[in-house]
Amino acid sequence: MILIAGPCVIESEELIFQVAEKLAKFNEDKRIEFYFKSSFDKANRTSISSFRGPGLEKGCEILAKVKAKFGYKILTDIHESYQAAPVSEVADVLQIPAFLCRQTDLLVASAKTSSVVNIKKGQFLAPDQMKYSVKKVLETRGVSEFGYDAAKENGVWLTERGSTFGYGNLVVDMRSLAIMRAYAPVIFDATHSVQMPGGLDGKSGGDSRFVPYLARAAASVGVDGFFYETHINPCEALCDGPNMLNLDELEKTVEQTLKIEEILKG
Repeated sequence: MILIAGPCVIESEELIFQVAEKLAKFNEDKRIEFYFKSSFDKANRTSISSFRGPGLEKGCEILAKVKAKFGYKILTDIHESYQAAPVSEVADVLQIPAFLCRQTDLLVASAKTSSVVNIKKGQFLAPDQMKYSVKKVLETRGVSEFGYDAAKENGVWLTERGSTFGYGNLVVDMRSLAIMRAYAPVIFDATHSVQMPGGLDGKSGGDSRFVPYLARAAASVGVDGFFYETHINPCEALCDGPNMLNLDELEKTVEQTLKIEEILKG
């Protein structure tokens, strides 16, 4: 099982190393393919005054230190085409944010690197529309075949993070996991799926109580991995605190999903 976990944004080098150290157990678990995640820049924050992170140069420097010290594979998101090449020197996976999942230049620039490209499904898109984003990456990489196996072999993932449901709310249609898995390996983003966009007067809210329920549901449908944002103290997080899991909750939830996967495998 792929497991992607870490703080939403790089708040400080000290915090990143505190969380990274706590996540070592997952990297050592033979059942898990672990990726450490944190963003060097959150370019799509609700308010211009919201904390965004240390920026590309300093952020990649911190992520490189995590990689060197702990041996973790690294996932981080990019927002502009010029970021793909330098970030890929550190990141094993380049993540395309949901709002940018159809941006051709961003997808093509990412496809020209050697990194896996993880495309988050837009909250505004039907799941079957994500096949076109997958095709942009595969065709840029010179792959004429299309489907789950081709995407897996050539480093393309899709991530479900919920769909817009009225104003300030998201829901997860579990059918989307099966639909998108016809096109590529699918990751379920359990923490962003409980987000309430713009729900806290200039920043996004959320309800992390529902993360374990959605994660177990996704595991029962069948996915290739899970994405969780986690923090030493989510209440003090500078980004996405209301939908993050603390480290103890993360461990319990991961174990539950692993057990469900074992049952499905028979």
